[in-house]
Amino acid sequence: MIGLIIVASIALIGIITVQIARLSEVAGRLRGEADMQFVTNKRNGTWMIGFMVIFLIACIGSALYYKNYMLGYGPHGAASAHGPVLDRIFNITLFFTGIVFVLTQIALFYFAYKYRGVKGGTSDHISHDNKLEVIWTLIPAVVMTFLVVGGLDAWNTVMADMSRDGVPALVPSAENEYLEIEATGYQFAWDIRYPGEDGLIGEKNFRLINTGTNPLGQDWKDEKNWDDFMASEIVLPVGTPIRVRITAKDVLHNFYLPHFRVKMDAIPGIPTYFVFTPEVTTEEYRERLKNTPEYNVPDDDDPSKMRWETFEYELACAELCGKGHYAMRKIVKVVDESEYREWLSNQQSYYVSQVRGTDADPNKGEVLGYEIEDRKADFNVAAESALNATVDSLRTVQLEYVTFETGSATLTDNSKYELENLVGFMKKYSDVSVELAGHTDNTGNADSNTALSQARAEAVYNYLSQNGVNGDRMRAIGYGSARPVDTNDTEEGRANNRRTEFTVLRTQGDV
Repeated sequence: MIGLIIVASIALIGIITVQIARLSEVAGRLRGEADMQFVTNKRNGTWMIGFMVIFLIACIGSALYYKNYMLGYGPHGAASAHGPVLDRIFNITLFFTGIVFVLTQIALFYFAYKYRGVKGGTSDHISHDNKLEVIWTLIPAVVMTFLVVGGLDAWNTVMADMSRDGVPALVPSAENEYLEIEATGYQFAWDIRYPGEDGLIGEKNFRLINTGTNPLGQDWKDEKNWDDFMASEIVLPVGTPIRVRITAKDVLHNFYLPHFRVKMDAIPGIPTYFVFTPEVTTEEYRERLKNTPEYNVPDDDDPSKMRWETFEYELACAELCGKGHYAMRKIVKVVDESEYREWLSNQQSYYVSQVRGTDADPNKGEVLGYEIEDRKADFNVAAESALNATVDSLRTVQLEYVTFETGSATLTDNSKYELENLVGFMKKYSDVSVELAGHTDNTGNADSNTALSQARAEAVYNYLSQNGVNGDRMRAIGYGSARPVDTNDTEEGRANNRRTEFTVLRTQGDV
């Protein structure tokens, strides 16, 4: 209904304007074109003055009204370390250009009124005025010099990259450490990538992009990619230098964090960056807004809360990149280190959770470095627990990653990593002896199963002996299918029953 009224009002104004123009034309014919022109000049000149007053009041009034929302004043002061530098340059520029704007608008409309055409009026001609030209050249030149020099100084301060001795880290703690993340824009969203524990973001290649399994084109042969993770929101530790690597996959976008005074184009094929340090947590910023009248009203989306309670920092695209441009909004949270660490604990490596072991994994069938370390840590915990157990049933540890060629006692190449862990354990505790046990499911002949399990236990025995473990500290026994740990009625159960274990014996003499 309101829209219909607005359209009708505009149409009515147009009709009135046309009718006034027709009446003026008729009046001009009756009174004479020359006299009518002078009347029109006076009326237009008067309207110019009226428009000037309304225009300037509207400009200044709207600036004052929207100064918090649009210009970053009041509670919306900069929330980053470099923000005050930009705000100062903005204020200085606004001061001088504001004066020039008001004066030129007054001169423009006043001259339109003063020098309107009047009966008997004549115009003055000034061919040259050195003093005037010096004034309007020198003053702007001096002001512009200060603005440009100040702007260059601010630019060099804000756009300085990390120092050469800077060290990227997932959780920076030392003075020279920083967190580097990557923001990739596309129609119409952002992909945010964090490094893993190594603090390094892995390499990528646009030729490897696959919308289903590899949206960024990460090179899975690069170890730095293995622990990188994708985040649905940007979470940053307060007081930590952040380096954002910025790029795009399709068209020009713009990485814009208004509250932190960060704004940088995301250009396909040309990575850009921005460095900033967030200094105000999200909760602290909400406290800023708590005492501001416009934020002490119910939130439109959640009337049960006030606007200040639902405030979030945000990442937006400040480039008109297509019809879905408005949707390129992502929440940014600035938190203390403990909350940041808690958030990190819930994140998963994209490679490990989505790619590892699939057909898209170029490392399928290999045991990777991080897996070797993780397995070693798990093994040591299990072995130490078995060593200190007081109940016999808890002194057995399954060698989960010791496997054999199908139907044989030949160890697979990847078994060596688990067996090396066992070698290390046996060498660390030189007074410990173990029983090496082989087990099978109940498929096939019982005697054959027992023989196969015995051969597999002996294969483990031989590997340990060849790698420095005294054979007197070990015994190898094949139990066949006599000691199942799961049902043999399902494939999963049978797979669980096919296993190799070691049991910690109390003394070497128990062997």
